[in-house]
Order: sequence, then structure tokens, then C-alpha cells
Amino acid sequence: MKREYRWTVAASPDTDVTEKLAKEINISEILATVLINRGITTYDKAREFFRPKLADLHDPFLMDGMEQAVARVESALERHERVLVFGDYDVDGTNSAAMLFLFFKRIGLETMFHIPNRVTEGYGISAIGIDRGKEFGATLLVAVDCGITAGPQVEYARSKGIDVIICDHHEPSVEIPKAAAVLDPLKPGCPYPFKYLCGCGVGFKLMQAIARRRNEEENICEYLDLAAMATTADIVPLIGENRILTKIGLERINTNPRPGLRALIDSSGTQLGKITTGQIVFVLAPRINAVGRMGDASRAVELLTREDPESAASLAQVFEEENRNRRRIDEDTFVKAQELVENLLDIDTDPAIVLHQEQWHPGVIGIVASRLVEKYYRPTIMMTTIDGVARGSARSIVGFDIHQALKRVEDKLIQFGGHKYAAGLAVELDRVDEFRKAFNHAVDELMSNEVKTPELRIDCGIELKDLTPRFLKILKEFAPYGPGNMRPIFLARKVEVVGTPRIVGKDHLRFKVRQNGCVLDGIGFGLGSKIGEVRNDGRTLDLVFSVDEHEWLAPGSNPHSGGNEVFPQLKIKDLKQHKEDH
Repeated sequence: MKREYRWTVAASPDTDVTEKLAKEINISEILATVLINRGITTYDKAREFFRPKLADLHDPFLMDGMEQAVARVESALERHERVLVFGDYDVDGTNSAAMLFLFFKRIGLETMFHIPNRVTEGYGISAIGIDRGKEFGATLLVAVDCGITAGPQVEYARSKGIDVIICDHHEPSVEIPKAAAVLDPLKPGCPYPFKYLCGCGVGFKLMQAIARRRNEEENICEYLDLAAMATTADIVPLIGENRILTKIGLERINTNPRPGLRALIDSSGTQLGKITTGQIVFVLAPRINAVGRMGDASRAVELLTREDPESAASLAQVFEEENRNRRRIDEDTFVKAQELVENLLDIDTDPAIVLHQEQWHPGVIGIVASRLVEKYYRPTIMMTTIDGVARGSARSIVGFDIHQALKRVEDKLIQFGGHKYAAGLAVELDRVDEFRKAFNHAVDELMSNEVKTPELRIDCGIELKDLTPRFLKILKEFAPYGPGNMRPIFLARKVEVVGTPRIVGKDHLRFKVRQNGCVLDGIGFGLGSKIGEVRNDGRTLDLVFSVDEHEWLAPGSNPHSGGNEVFPQLKIKDLKQHKEDH
């Protein structure tokens, strides 16, 4: 499906500010421009961006409810209480549960964990989990990555003699649960300065506060691998505290991963030492999610808390099998969903996609919804039937708040909850059509025309000759990449095509370009349909691209010698004929 983009070039910052920052940290003015447009305007901010330290994290006691939470944990320690850690079945929830389970055990609390079954319990704190905690003898339940809307469940836990601490990051409802402590930066009135933590991030702040009180704050470094995995996989903005946790955590993952993570890395075929946020999102996280989508998500916590490398390796193979199974069901569901879209909807006029099939596997509908968003660029809801109710996942496009759209039609829903770009929902079976019409109407009213066309946000213009080895070396330090700190995208105008463009792999466009004597390789993934616009006939192109390193190995040389030549390769996002050549 050929897609048109609107190009938006970031405004050029003040020349004096750019020159000053470039000089202070010894980088090019182009890279200084990229930093300034990301809010990094001073030497100190640049230091924190490139060389973050745990000391840069905010005081955890700035979070509303932290004093009460720490006091309740200290009380549990004094009284030798038992604790239930209650997580969620995704990467954020399972990593959170593993982290707090290990930490609580380390400080001397007898602890168990519970991850709800996606089908039988659904999302969030459940009566089944509370009852398990009661059987274990727990008098304290710590919910992480869930709980902010669980008022009735908190009351049920209290009726069983169990206090609750909530560590969540989702949008609260009108009434905050009457728990022993509620930690959520989005809670009304919470003064905590950073609002974008994932559930594991909030759990990490609780851990940091407890460790600080115990003068053991240095010990929390060992949990940064789990925090980095969760933060990356939950697609929260990789800025501020999230960048600190992820950048330091990635270093730990690449140098000293815990046995369970090491087993997952090895079984997935990724290379230790070269794990990036991209590999977490596209390789490691899907394997953790797969065990929750296809069966029991508590296996993820078991793997992450394993200390024996052999048993971890054995369990990691189960993750591989579950992931292969998930991918097969995912592909079958995607094919069927596409048929429904093509046959039942008018994709040119319908503002949203709402599909329901009774037999769809509940574990893959969120993934398929995301794939439909990618293909058709429409807010998408996929639903299946569970216990006589249509339940599903909603995914959105950039710039559109799907949670707000669902709130507009909440009278048609049994329940819903989530974020701006992803949500879960439940609808009575006999109201699915009514909900579909109302939701489409709400999307049509809320969505601006501008948002309907995907945007390519360009950091700044550049000339190909600026892509020097030193430029590339500094550019690598902009990682880890994710929302809020995406890979920098540049615009080069009036470049010539060299040689003959060709299509490689699955519809990828490869060609060489030249500008003022500088010749570089370019590849446009999925841009095969644009080959007709890339001609070596004297006309020039404007290219939008990110930059990768391409290593050239001389024939017969040792790949580990370190003497290989590194060249920039343009990863082309879009291209247009230069206006003067029309």
C-alpha cells in the first residue's frame, strides 16, 4: 500500500544557542541542532543525555503516597508478614513482578507473585489472585502495572485482611482506590516531576525509596536490566528518567544479564553485547509476551527469576515454541482481518476499523490491531468473544487519542481503560454494531484532517559530506531510541541518482546517490513502489532518511581484526522529485 507522508522540518533554533552548545560539547552544529530541538540546550543537560547516572533520578519521596508505601513495607518487615506481588501479563507487568519479587526476598520478606490469566481473569487485580494471596498467608499485596482503577478489588482484599500498595502508571478514574498507598505519577495532585514512567518504573521508585531508607541504594543497580526491558517494551517516552533507566539498564543487559535474560538472548539468536531497544521491542519482548498470550504468563516471571543457567535455557526454549505458535496464529488472524477490512469497509471514508470475530485468539488481537494500523493508518479495534462478551484491544495512529474517543462512547461499553494510543475494552455482544457506529462517529468528530496523513518529522537539513566518521560516532551516542527520542531523521535536497536502482528482498529499494561529489548507498525498506521515481536521468531528488553504519570487510580479511572500514548508509524513509526538476 503506497503511503503519502507530510514532511515537517523542525524549526531552526537560534544560531547563537546552536553555536554555543556545539562549541561547549565539541560537536557539529547539525548535531547541536538535533539536541536543541529535543530540549537539550545546555552543557549539563547534554551531560545527562549522553552520560546519565542514577544520581540524576528524582527523589522518589517526591511521589505522592511514597512515605505511606515505604512505611507499610517497613511494617511488613518488622512483623514478618508475607507479601503477594501482583503483576500484569505483558512485559512491563512480568518484569515488574520479577523485580519486586526478587527485591522483597532480598530484604527479607517472604514473597510470592501472581500474574493473572489473560482469558480467565482478565486485566488487573483479580479476586482469584487475592484468594491465592490469602491462601499463602499474605497480609500485604503490592500491585504493579495495574490497580489504579481497582477500587472494588482493593475493598475485597481489605475484607480478607490484606492491605494493598498500588504502583501504576495508567490513567486513574474519578475515584482513587482506598489502598494503603497509591503510587501513580498521573494521580491528580501528585507533584512527581516525571509523568512518563512505565509500571516497572513506578515499582523501581518504590524500591529506590525503600533502599534509600535502608542505606542500600547502590544495590538496586542489579535490577536495571528488568527496568530497561519493561520501559522499552511498554513504548513510553525514552526521555528523562526513562532514558536514564534504559541507557544504564541496556549496559547491564549487554555485559552482565541475569541467567533468565541470558537464556532468552541466546535462544532468540540475538547477540550479547549488541542488544538495542529495537531488539528488545521486536525480538525479546514478543517472546515474553507470547507465553502470556498463548498460556500462563507466570512463566515469564519464572524465567526472569531463575538463577540456574541450565534450567533457564530449558525454559527459554518453551518461549521459542510459544512465540512460533503465536506468530502462526497472528498471521492467520491478520489475513482474515485484512479480508474483512477489504470486503466490509470503505477504507477511503471510514475513519476507524472495528472488527469482531468470535473465534479470534485473545492473545493476538492486540498485535493484529497494531499491524492493521500500520497497513491502513486508521485507529483500529479488534475484538473476540470471551464468556459471552466481546472483548478486545484498541490501537491508534500518531496524534490521535483513542482513549478519549472511547470515553465519548463509554455508555456503549461495559468497561475500558488504557492509554492515548492503546486500550482494552468490553462490549455486550448485541451492542457491537451500535458501538462500531458510535465509535466511528466519535473518531470522525475528534480527528483532524492533518492527523489523517502520517507525518515524517525531520530534525534538520544536511549535506551528504557532513556524514563523517566523527559525526557517525557521536550520532551513535544518541541511542537508546524510542518515543520522544526517535532516531534522528535528516533531509538532503538535490541529490543525484548514481547507477541503476534495483529492488532487493521483499520490496526494498536500493540505489546510490551523489551530492557535490560525495557518493553514498541508500536503501528504502518497503519503498519498491517508488522505483519509477528514482531515475538516473539528470533530475534530482529530495531524500528523507536516518543514518546507519555499513561495515565493509575487505576480501580475505579477518572480521574480528577491527580494521574494517565503516561507511554511512542512508535508510530512506521517503523521497520526492526536487521541485526545480518538475
